[in-house]
Amino acid sequence: MNAPLPRAAAVVGAITLLLLLVPAMAMQFSGDFNWGPGDFAAAGGLLFGAGMAYVITSRRVRTAKHRVLVAMGVLLVLCVVWAELAVGLFD
Repeated sequence: MNAPLPRAAAVVGAITLLLLLVPAMAMQFSGDFNWGPGDFAAAGGLLFGAGMAYVITSRRVRTAKHRVLVAMGVLLVLCVVWAELAVGLFD
C-alpha cells in the first residue's frame, strides 16, 4: 500500500535535506565547494522535484519493471538539468 502523499512528501523532503548536507559539510573541509544560498535552493528544488515526480508517477504504474523505467527517466532528466545548470551543456 502506498503512503499518503503528504507523508511521501515529508520523506522526499527529508532525503533531500540529507543529500544537501553533503555539499554543506564538504564546504567546511574543502575550498573546492563554494555554494551560495541560490545553489542550495536550486539543488533542493531539483532533488525534491525529481523525488516527487518519481513518487507521483510510480503510483500510476503497476509493475516493478515500469517503476524502474520511471526511476531511470526521472534520473536522466535530473542529470541533464543539473549538468545544464552546472556547466551549460547546451551552450
